[in-house]
Amino acid sequence: MKVGIVCYPTHGGSGVVASELAIGLAKKGHEIHIVSYAPPFRLRSFHQNIFIHEVEMASYPLFKYPPYALGLATKLVELVEAYGLELIHAHYAVPHAASAYLAKQILNSEAIKIITTLHGTDITLVGTDQSFHRVIKFTIEKSDGVTAVSDYLKQRTIQEFDIQREIRVIYNFIDPVRPTQSRSQCDRKSFSPHGEKILMHASNFRPVKRVGDVVRIFAQVHARIPAKLLLIGDGPERLFIQQLVKELKLSTDVYFLGEQDHLEPLFFCADLFLLPSEQESFGLTALEAMNCGVPVIASETGGLPEVITHGETGYLYPVGEIKKMAEKSIELLSHPQKHELFRHQARRRAMQSFNANQIIPQYEAYYEEILKA
Repeated sequence: MKVGIVCYPTHGGSGVVASELAIGLAKKGHEIHIVSYAPPFRLRSFHQNIFIHEVEMASYPLFKYPPYALGLATKLVELVEAYGLELIHAHYAVPHAASAYLAKQILNSEAIKIITTLHGTDITLVGTDQSFHRVIKFTIEKSDGVTAVSDYLKQRTIQEFDIQREIRVIYNFIDPVRPTQSRSQCDRKSFSPHGEKILMHASNFRPVKRVGDVVRIFAQVHARIPAKLLLIGDGPERLFIQQLVKELKLSTDVYFLGEQDHLEPLFFCADLFLLPSEQESFGLTALEAMNCGVPVIASETGGLPEVITHGETGYLYPVGEIKKMAEKSIELLSHPQKHELFRHQARRRAMQSFNANQIIPQYEAYYEEILKA
């Protein structure tokens, strides 16, 4: 198959999944064309059968903001005509699915198919904005196929947009091999010189991630056992979090590591992953942590209960339940045998339920189904 994959190039889950899907499909011999405003960070090295096309944006004084959606539609038309693309897979509803639909209308061809994958904030955040609501509903209904990364997100989409059509749930996935390649890349002693326990959090530091709760959970753990905290990522809340760390007198035990292209080496330094978000449609970082054998303490919200098994691979508590999350963190970190059991169960669940070798063929089969429809 010749497939165009449209995605954001940033560190968010949609860009990661789109990139890993492209790699997996390319290994199977499919011709994959990635379309974005910059090369996705997971695809900066060469991959056979993957071609990257950047959307070029001209700047005119007439436009207050560059019309990216129109530039993207034009690029998709060019690629279909130049390479004979059979299918456009849009990751994230706006503007990608809307641009794909416009490209299809310009081509005036029913032969080119569009699949839209909903990742989360395109429904739970952007979708609730009335200025986007009707466009998102329209693109979902006009796509030839639609997938969601969790059953929670499927149900939320149906409720928010009164969708009558089928939405196929295809979970996010992990590469089962990559952790074995990253195991020795992190020097634990550089973060924990005296054998302190290491807690970790990674996100885009937006309010919905509740990074302040991460720091407050860590403060309670730190008061009971020697511990360090690794904070990975960047975003609007970073300055506030740095100030909170200073106020709680934790500066010497908290590391701000900024954005990282690959988290696996750092997961192998971690004993526990914290994700107390207000909302997660899936929780890809939690799955990536589990794939490296790291138990997860998280909020019982959104799609996280579909990923984390409470009492086996980690613990889930209501949003804002900092005390309980801290207590369970201390319990796990203080009992080596239980912690080791949770590590083993976390890795096993990631391998058995979210393995790329199982999930990528689901996308492949869905592509074929839509092309034949």
